[in-house]
Amino acid sequence: MDFVLENDYLKVTVTSKGAQVASVLRKIDGVEHMWQADPAVWGYHAPILFPHTGKVVNDTIHAKGRDCVSKQHGFARTREHSLVAQEGSRLVLELVSDEQTLESFPYACRLVSTFTLEADKLHHTLTVENRDEDALPFGIGYHPAFRVPFDDAHTATDYELRFSDMESPLCINNQPKGLMHGNFYYLGTNIDSLPVCPELFANDSHCMTNLVSKTLGIYEKDTGRAVVCDIRDFPYTLIWSKPGDVKFVCIEPWHSLPSPENGPTDWLQKPAAAILAPGESWSTTLTTQFKR
Repeated sequence: MDFVLENDYLKVTVTSKGAQVASVLRKIDGVEHMWQADPAVWGYHAPILFPHTGKVVNDTIHAKGRDCVSKQHGFARTREHSLVAQEGSRLVLELVSDEQTLESFPYACRLVSTFTLEADKLHHTLTVENRDEDALPFGIGYHPAFRVPFDDAHTATDYELRFSDMESPLCINNQPKGLMHGNFYYLGTNIDSLPVCPELFANDSHCMTNLVSKTLGIYEKDTGRAVVCDIRDFPYTLIWSKPGDVKFVCIEPWHSLPSPENGPTDWLQKPAAAILAPGESWSTTLTTQFKR
């Protein structure tokens, strides 16, 4: 099911499957900013990563005395999320643990997505509630894919990723298996931008840490049109696109990391974004501005 939010600036469509932002249309020029999930390229729009970001060792979580199969990025991105409320420029969806989720993640919990429009900004707040009798460790992150180019008059090379401050982006290497192995590299030195080009994504994603920038955006160089994500409250920000011709760029603010390559499958030994006591909740917000 699709839900529509609208104001004078934007028309936003959120799909119940995965609680994904499937469309952001900017009214002044009709530009569609979200990747349209072509399954031949990559079949998602903006998945929520929960209860972990990236991969775990052997696709396995050992928790509460048993092994559970948990695929890359967890279950939230593939499940139907239910409507809680929709009024004006605000939409609330929820995903409550059930028999199926407990098979892969044996904790009773509730994940709430709150979408709010404010002028040319979209706020997406994720709230995790612990409904279990035990403490709940979890990882979480965002994975929105923005369409590039914005229109038929441009190509991908007409765009660049811009930091709000000068950076020497230090990246945590998790290639080739999608698991961390203790290696780091710099994506650049004393830079404020990166060109959008196939070479940037030839070896998959880049997981940047210790950024000082408040925002990271995709900018159309000749017009200044942009999609800008507020990353200031996130310890990690990834950029990714499928190798080959660039059709979209993901800006992914994360609160946690994939598992270490030689690390344990024991869930309690994996670094978490937060650990909630029974009855506690935790929230984070990604704000994206669609600038003219």
